[in-house]
Amino acid sequence: MRSSNHLIGLLNFFTFLLSIPILGGGIWLSTRANNTDCLKFLQWPLIIIGVAIMVVSLAGFAGACYRNTFLMWLYLFAMFFIIAALLGFIIFAYVVTDKGSGRPVANRAYDDYYLQDYSGWLVQRVEDASYWAKISSCIRDSKICSKLGRTVGGAPETGDMFVLRKLNPIESGCCKPPSDCGYVFNNETFWTPGTGLVSNTDCSNWSNDQEQLCYSCNSCKAGVLASLRKSWRKVSVINIVVLIILVIAYVIAIAAFRNNRRIDNDEPSGEARMTKEKPSRIQL
Repeated sequence: MRSSNHLIGLLNFFTFLLSIPILGGGIWLSTRANNTDCLKFLQWPLIIIGVAIMVVSLAGFAGACYRNTFLMWLYLFAMFFIIAALLGFIIFAYVVTDKGSGRPVANRAYDDYYLQDYSGWLVQRVEDASYWAKISSCIRDSKICSKLGRTVGGAPETGDMFVLRKLNPIESGCCKPPSDCGYVFNNETFWTPGTGLVSNTDCSNWSNDQEQLCYSCNSCKAGVLASLRKSWRKVSVINIVVLIILVIAYVIAIAAFRNNRRIDNDEPSGEARMTKEKPSRIQL
């Protein structure tokens, strides 16, 4: 009994420590939501789960150390729903960020992004006009495009230098016209019309107005989804590791709880229990 209780106590303390990176991941996503990805709803379930794991782990730790049946009941009941919620959240995050990636561009170090490469619930979110207005306003306020300017040796970089830069998805999708439009580079956010594909509606949506740029382009929406996908795949690795540890801790907690119940009911275990259930017929 003591070994299982001690083990569940140690596992819960370890789980408590693991709730810190989960909570940190949620806060990191919240920071990116305010400054980069600009999608401000997916981080809150992760923050709530992190806080819940922290609180329930403390309850399980106390229940195991003090052999408190009520706290163990509370721990088992709450942890079951936390594990189910975390599992559902991981599956949801993978499903909504499953499809889509950048397309390599010839003679370019960066990728271009197309909304038709993505599908599902998140696409519907960014295609909603009122919702996209909030996202594009967030991107504009973050000044991410105005920070693209770069000088080399005291002089502005040239187009040949620009195409060798590793742009992130939002920089590529929102701050410049798509490569197939054939626009000519003047500076990072000012391009003049050239020869390109007129079938791409983003070509006409591009504006040299620094308050407009390609914020209304489908490539910008695709860039936001690509950025979100990268962020969530990083966080999901932590979530999966924590989920595995939570399941192990939960199984051991059940064993510890059964030991507590047996002692509370004054039930012997092992050989002593067998002797009590089947006493010898010969009494001296």
